[in-house]
Amino acid sequence: MNEIYEFLKSCGTYYLATVEGDQPRVRPFGTIDIFDGKLAIQTGKCKDVSRQMHANPKIEICAFENGKWIRVEATVKEDARVEAQAHMLDAYPELKAMYAAGDGNTEIFTLESGKATVFTFGGAPKTIFF
Repeated sequence: MNEIYEFLKSCGTYYLATVEGDQPRVRPFGTIDIFDGKLAIQTGKCKDVSRQMHANPKIEICAFENGKWIRVEATVKEDARVEAQAHMLDAYPELKAMYAAGDGNTEIFTLESGKATVFTFGGAPKTIFF
């Protein structure tokens, strides 16, 4: 799990895919955290991505850096604890201009189960289950 965290954190921006009906939706994301022993991401409850993850909690994340890329397949679950929100916002203080722990909009999703595969050009892929 730490390897997944470090890879995504290092990239800065990764791409999160959700599903809306039968249409995939992909957008850039930038938050990744480990809270209470789980990988976590943050968004706003008012956003389409939040509604999509509540309707279908299966997501994929993809990121690329220095000739390596990662694909994360996971199921997400909302962690509504204010402590999870505060932990994320402390890790990303620039978000405090738009979000606050307990504001009714800040939303944390944990990656509950899944796998990550790290690929390199010409190398064997490495799979990490969490």
